[in-house]
Amino acid sequence: MIGFSMNEIMTGTHKFEPGFGPSGTHFMEFRAVWGTKDLANWINRSSKNFMVNFLKGTVTIKGLCHEAPCEGTLALRYFSDHSICYTFTFEVKKVRYRFVGEKVNIMPWNLPWSHTTCCGRLTEVKSGRLVSTSVTHFRLRKIPSFLSSLRFLKS
Repeated sequence: MIGFSMNEIMTGTHKFEPGFGPSGTHFMEFRAVWGTKDLANWINRSSKNFMVNFLKGTVTIKGLCHEAPCEGTLALRYFSDHSICYTFTFEVKKVRYRFVGEKVNIMPWNLPWSHTTCCGRLTEVKSGRLVSTSVTHFRLRKIPSFLSSLRFLKS
């Protein structure tokens, strides 16, 4: 099997819901390695894993965590709903959190915006309560390092 991986950094801000952290706008960043270990399955439109990638990395949410290990998926949903969805979980002080962030309205004419802006929601896994909302960005100046991070995987 042949696959690939890439490194991506998304930075921006988040706001806690009342009662979950300090008020105001705070820094947020996630650094992820994402890709697939099975390229043939990844490009197969009939596969449940069609364009779904593994995701591993760290997340920093000022007021909650600094470089907490996270793991989940990155779904490239170009053909179904014109979006990209980042879903990952992580733990802080024995509380499990889920982040779901989406890049939406991906069309050929708006790629510089649609591929760079991710709106996210952070919830507690156990209760489902909303903890924080965020807007993170892929910085265009990071394109060279993003593209040069492409690695082919053999297993």
